[in-house]
Amino acid sequence: MNHLTRRDFMSLTLSGTVALAAGKAHSHSASLPQPQRGDGNGGTDPGPRDALRDAENPAILNPPASDHGTLPNLRFSFADAHVRQSSGGWTRQVTERELGVAKTIAGVDMRLNAGGVRELHWHKEREWGYMLYGHARVCAVDADGRWFVDDVETGDLWYFPSGIPHAIQGIGADGCEFLLAFDNGGFDEESTFLLSDWFKHIPPEVLAKNFSMPAETFSRSPEPDDEYIFAATPPGPLAQDRINGTPSVPNPFTYRLLKQRPISLPGGSVRIVDASQFKVSTTIAAALVELEPGALRELHWHPNNDEWQYYLEGEGRMGVFAASGQARTFNYRAGDVGYVPFAAGHYIENTGTRPLRFLELFRSDYYADISLKQWLALTPPTLVKQHLQMGDAFIHALNKTKTPIIPGQPPAAGAGESTSAPAAG
Repeated sequence: MNHLTRRDFMSLTLSGTVALAAGKAHSHSASLPQPQRGDGNGGTDPGPRDALRDAENPAILNPPASDHGTLPNLRFSFADAHVRQSSGGWTRQVTERELGVAKTIAGVDMRLNAGGVRELHWHKEREWGYMLYGHARVCAVDADGRWFVDDVETGDLWYFPSGIPHAIQGIGADGCEFLLAFDNGGFDEESTFLLSDWFKHIPPEVLAKNFSMPAETFSRSPEPDDEYIFAATPPGPLAQDRINGTPSVPNPFTYRLLKQRPISLPGGSVRIVDASQFKVSTTIAAALVELEPGALRELHWHPNNDEWQYYLEGEGRMGVFAASGQARTFNYRAGDVGYVPFAAGHYIENTGTRPLRFLELFRSDYYADISLKQWLALTPPTLVKQHLQMGDAFIHALNKTKTPIIPGQPPAAGAGESTSAPAAG
């Protein structure tokens, strides 16, 4: 082996690594999740396989026996989305290109460093924002020349109608991170109307005439690729950015969701916000849901549109029934996007040992859901019993009042780390 080349060495190293991984997987096969249930269906998976991915998705690898059919994928993680990095922060998106079923809403996860600016821009889609971390300053101007500027923090919302120019800047010691939702699943961050981009595509003599400035003033306008999210000096106090002598917008573009009194129930809480509370938000309605360990977001469906979800904290699973015998179960954790097709029945269960928090979003000006339990309670009892072949005990267990959260037995310590789904049936 006097003439061992670099290619030979790399080939041998790779082969050894693969063999080692295969051996390690084989030696720990008893602890790996397997696609088999306690009822005798399924079998082991000798590999090749991504054991880490399987452990994160037990309801896909080992679905409940009640799952059936070919319902499309209803889960995509922002961890699998491309990250665009700039001098002032970064951004990534989950649209219908990443999650094909998501036709009504697209999502963007954006980070702005302290002082970082998402440049002045506008777009055809309406923008709904939820602050995940830190502090930001938002500003906008409407078609009547009325201005808006406000500081937002974790749990606050904003909404900018179609065509309204706006900007966002990270403030405070560490800037911010936020979730954006757009009322079109086909939205693309590259399709926004950028101030710097427009300046690059206007003849200098037109700019000179428009702004009553010499043409050479515009000879060094910044490149759009540099301006999309750029580093800048953090702003001063909010009062300094308010425009004196000119009226502000009549309805604020921001809303303090966490200051809203929640619907508190055994097992968790719900905060609902739509155009009835947040007047400018005419195309996005939302709910912030928190489930305690073991609790269930009750069996229900939404009569007004598809549901787009973002998981903020914890671990859970969602079972979706889409009629015609179609049903699937998916696992979710922080940073994941979930989706429920229009009118499909579903539940969400906290399968971890910590609270599960998530957002439900709808392309609608109002929030609405129909509870399976309430529906049956308000239907003639004899009809229900004949349909389901149930007795009086079942009828008495129904609630005429909607209970969006049902408490459950918390899982044992470590259950949230389980790598296999419970045996079904």
